[in-house]
Amino acid sequence: MDMAGSKPQLTWAINLSVAFLVLLWVIPTVGLLISSFRDRDQISTSGWWTALSASERNFIQRADAPNTAVRDGDVWVVSGNVFGDKPGEVVAFGVRSQAPEAFAVGETGEHANGARISVQANGDYRIAYSEPQEGTRGLRLFVRSQSPPVFTLDNYSEVLFAEGIGRAFLNTLTVTVPATIIPILVAAFAAYALAWMEFPGRALLIAGIVGLLVVPLQVAFIPLLKLHNTVGIGKGYLGIWLAHTGFGLPLAVYLLRNYIAGLPREIIESAKVDGATDFDIFRRIILPLSYPALASFAIFQFLWVWNDLLVAKVFLGTGSNQLVMTGLIVELLGSRGGDWEILAASAFVSIAVPTLVFFSLQKYLVRGLLAGSVKGG
Repeated sequence: MDMAGSKPQLTWAINLSVAFLVLLWVIPTVGLLISSFRDRDQISTSGWWTALSASERNFIQRADAPNTAVRDGDVWVVSGNVFGDKPGEVVAFGVRSQAPEAFAVGETGEHANGARISVQANGDYRIAYSEPQEGTRGLRLFVRSQSPPVFTLDNYSEVLFAEGIGRAFLNTLTVTVPATIIPILVAAFAAYALAWMEFPGRALLIAGIVGLLVVPLQVAFIPLLKLHNTVGIGKGYLGIWLAHTGFGLPLAVYLLRNYIAGLPREIIESAKVDGATDFDIFRRIILPLSYPALASFAIFQFLWVWNDLLVAKVFLGTGSNQLVMTGLIVELLGSRGGDWEILAASAFVSIAVPTLVFFSLQKYLVRGLLAGSVKGG
């Protein structure tokens, strides 16, 4: 029989479950981070989990044109390097597609046109012709290589400066910060009124707010956009701030109202006896005590707005001065779908800020949610 205060027998199962869920979230994030620092060749030939080991790949490299051959004694020679300016080590090579690894490093193979070809371990190749050539199309070299792990910042440089992510990043901040602060301010006042102020219809308002939690926001897109166009707001930052405020208010009011209603009644009554007004009580007592609930909603709202695409598509334009990061990444998927290194860097830039916000405020998340879910008045 377990003693009072001892750990339950299933604690290990709970810990394993939590660890499993954490791994499900952390492993893809780590993979995305590693992939964002790898070049295109390595991403296409090996997984991110092999990033610290050498990778092997087969590729075809076309040599320089025969008409560029330089005379060397009795032969005309074309030389170069199969890797260009990238590091690598040749394992084997061939001169025909039927035998792409026919020759070892340093051996000499003969092409069908009589050219003699050799490739060194560092990638240097030498093609010798017995007589001058006039062709402009170089011979194909089939190479099996081994490349050391390479990490680069070029992906981030291209993403931030060439692909416009830097501008989209600022646009997303412009949308997210006001769209997080405004509903918190409005909901905090409403939550206090619904929790501690007596007025007709209060219970009906609370029921309406709970009902709005289950209404899909998509049903409001067309009416709300028409309203914006009618009053002259149109598509712009003001419109999307108001849209996100409206969509986030039901959860914010419900969460904050439950938390504020659970605060000790004696504190509120003592403040009223001392002559404090409702605004003084709200500003000096309620707000400081409600920080966990405010922070927990701020996390939800920030993550929701930052990762939003649908609302931004409806209430914002598509110009570079309004395009948010999710919209730009969708465009990159269409135009740069094969450049996984660019997409990985773009995606990690996109999740870096919400990840930082989450870990900065996560200690308040559970506290605020639990208090808001079990307390009520």
